[in-house]
Amino acid sequence: MLELEVEETKWIKPSTPTPPHLKIFKLSLLDQLSPNIHGNMTLFYKNTNTVDDFHTKSQLLQTSLSHALTRFYPLAGRLHDAATVLCNDHGALFIQTRTNSPLSHILTTPNFHTLQHLLPTTSNAPILLLRFTSFRCGAAALTISLSHKIADIAAVVAFLQSWTASSTAPPPPPPLPKLSSGAALFPPRDVPGVSASVKTVSSEDFTSTRLVFDASKVRELKEKVKSALEAEGSAFVPSRVEAVLSLIWRCALSASEAPFKRSVMFQAVNLRPRMEAGAVDIGNMVWPLAVTAEEGQVEVHVLARRMRESMREFVETKAERLKEGGGYAVVMESLKERGEVCKEGGVVYKCSSWCKFPLLKVDFGWGDPLWMCSVNTIASNTIALMDTRDGGVEAFVTLDQHHMLLFLQHQDLLHYAFVNPTISL
Repeated sequence: MLELEVEETKWIKPSTPTPPHLKIFKLSLLDQLSPNIHGNMTLFYKNTNTVDDFHTKSQLLQTSLSHALTRFYPLAGRLHDAATVLCNDHGALFIQTRTNSPLSHILTTPNFHTLQHLLPTTSNAPILLLRFTSFRCGAAALTISLSHKIADIAAVVAFLQSWTASSTAPPPPPPLPKLSSGAALFPPRDVPGVSASVKTVSSEDFTSTRLVFDASKVRELKEKVKSALEAEGSAFVPSRVEAVLSLIWRCALSASEAPFKRSVMFQAVNLRPRMEAGAVDIGNMVWPLAVTAEEGQVEVHVLARRMRESMREFVETKAERLKEGGGYAVVMESLKERGEVCKEGGVVYKCSSWCKFPLLKVDFGWGDPLWMCSVNTIASNTIALMDTRDGGVEAFVTLDQHHMLLFLQHQDLLHYAFVNPTISL
């Protein structure tokens, strides 16, 4: 149990009021279809000075956040309806807390139930919530909780880069973010009762674990997958994500115990580089790509090949068609296909890859974070991937409790991954 004492709760408003002509912010079609849930990440920073330094850091975060919200003004507003945000400068909720626990207590085989205590909460959930926590040793943690209705991981990174730029003294004028690009590419439409979210939860009794694939093991796994592909006449080198996710998928299916005819992995695909969308600094530009695996075809190299084939098919067909007519026809067609895939039964998983995003390069002036984590409190059968500092991959995996016990006993998994190792201070 992590005991936290709340020292201060403040609403941080934009440093400059939002002009009247910007009071109504239009969401895109993809935003409309995104679930109104909050994603989260916590960044851990080692002690750099004295315990009193925490209050100086907290004040710097609040001041620079105020400046960043002037540029990312929708984050200080409120959701008005399914297609608009009311940019009323109500603000982001900033909670300053303290704990008598040292950071080593958190980083020694991190426990997701303990980490959950660092999440900011309120009965009147704004779009953006933050918690800044001081540990007994002088270290600190910053937790960002942001509505998925208005931001994917790329948008979160764009906001963090603007925020950290605002924390330098004197802050240089960062480039203005592109906020309306999403709605320009995918204009909002009337789609009542339709949701793009993929329901993966199979029970309420689920738990999360952390796996670390260091760089050498990732290289070994990629080589094994490549050799198996070559033996079957498929000549390509799998990416880190393809190799690691295929192994996790294979081991999770083995642990699921239930007979199945098909399994589906929904991968969140960043549309920005695949549609020449350029910078979209607020909103969702992700596509839930369905990768299917038939019964009897769940070897790791076969799953990796299905991922590569599904991505190629999407880029060559739907990515181009999404540019036509605001993407409405393709989106509705894909929602229908997705519903049919899920109706057919089978085991469904969902994956988000944060690899190549600079999540360990968030420096407010006291250095990069030691570690970043995200806590899943919503659904089972989910996987989130991120980079390790040595070029490996870290995975946060959520499964039903009894499936997790079997999953963590899989010998192929244990050969390549360390299960929840301690993070060095």
